[in-house]
This record gives sequence, structure tokens and C-alpha cells, in this order.
Amino acid sequence: MKTITINGSKRESVGKVATKALRNAGKVPCVVYGGETPINFSAEVIAFKDLVYTPDVHTVVIALEDGTKVECILQDIQFHPVTDRILHMDFYQIFDDKELTMEIPVRVTGDAAGVKEGGVLRMVNRKLRVKALPEDLPDFIEADITEMEIGQKMYITAIEQEKFKIMHLDNAVICQVRASRVIIEPVVEEEEVLEGEEGVEGEEGTEGEEGAEGAKGTEGKEGKDWKEGKDWKEGTDAAKTPAKDTPPAKE
Repeated sequence: MKTITINGSKRESVGKVATKALRNAGKVPCVVYGGETPINFSAEVIAFKDLVYTPDVHTVVIALEDGTKVECILQDIQFHPVTDRILHMDFYQIFDDKELTMEIPVRVTGDAAGVKEGGVLRMVNRKLRVKALPEDLPDFIEADITEMEIGQKMYITAIEQEKFKIMHLDNAVICQVRASRVIIEPVVEEEEVLEGEEGVEGEEGTEGEEGAEGAKGTEGKEGKDWKEGKDWKEGTDAAKTPAKDTPPAKE
């Protein structure tokens, strides 16, 4: 695992007033635990750039002005809720003969077969808790997803654990290939129309002619009724023509 060196100076006072003064001066108050006594020190904000703002994990060597060097790891960090400025950092001292637990990032390698077929890779755990001696801690955990098909999951048991131990259950999922939400509809080929089916359509045409004849017959009946209405027409004309037996009206 890579190591970052941070130059700092010890703090004599640890009260709120001294801490506020350090922050106003552009420094970060820090504490190292794990040894016989806690070590309070401070360092410039820029010194933690490569340690905090990176997905990689490193061990840290704190080099103080009096020549003291302490090897440790980052344990906790506090940010300002509005400005995201670093307010405080806690470190844990490590020893070569003592195992420690750290969160190590997972690095995916290969192209999953399921992704090539249209699936989507979903990372369930991007970091894993690992326990080992400081010299055996890996920079990252490699996960080969080349053989993963759609619907398959990669479990903790797929990772080789020779010099370190993963502190997760064996059924914990690292990643999985899920089916895409886009549904590909199958193309339905048009069925060829058989000659016999065309003949059936011809029969339907014959029925259409019979329907037309029926319509004509209906029209003929209506025409007959209209002719019977001749009596009404004659009656109307008769109303206009005076009857023979009726004397003419006097003027």
C-alpha cells in the first residue's frame, strides 16, 4: 500500500479557542490514537489533498517538527456542513506486528458478457472491510466480471483471500448484472395470404351483391308506397277544384 507523508507540528493547547485560531490560520487540528498517549498536532489544509480527495487508500506517516514520525491510517474526518471545509481529523497508529481493519476500494476488471448483451452492471459494495497486517494490505481489491451473465451476482467467495481476510459474510454481494429496463419486442413477420383465403374474400363479394339487390328491393317498395300516395295528391287537387254539385260561391 502506498504511503503519504504529512508534515505537522504538535499542539500545546487543545481548547476551543486554540482550535478556532488554527482553523482561521488555514490549519487542521488532528489527533493520533492507538499509541501509549494521544498525539495532538496540526497541519496545513493543502497537505491532506492527496489523502482525502481520492478514491484510493493510503497509509500516512506524520512527520513532526521535533523529528517524531508516526505511521498511521485515517480513522475519521469531519467537514463543515455548509462549506465542506475540513474541521478535524482522527488518525490511528499502526504497528508492523498488529493486524488492522481498513476499507479497501473494489476495482472492476474485464467486460461482462451480460453487459455486452444489453445488461447493466450494478455495484453493491464499492469498498470492502479488510483485516491484515499493514504490509499485507492491498491498494485495491480486483474483481473480474468477464464471465458474468445477465442475472448473475458476484459474492465475496469469488475473491482470493491469501494475505488478507474480508470481514463480510460469504453471501455478501459485490456486484451484479441486471437486465435492462428497455424491452426489445420481437419482430412479427407478416403471414403470406394463401390462394384459398382469396377465394373466401370472393364469396364475401357475392354476398355484397345480394345485399345490393335487397337494397334495391327496399327502394322498390318505397316507390310503390309513394305511388299509393297518389290518392293523397288527388285529394289535394280535389280540394282545389270545386265539386259539380256545389253551387258557386256568391261574390
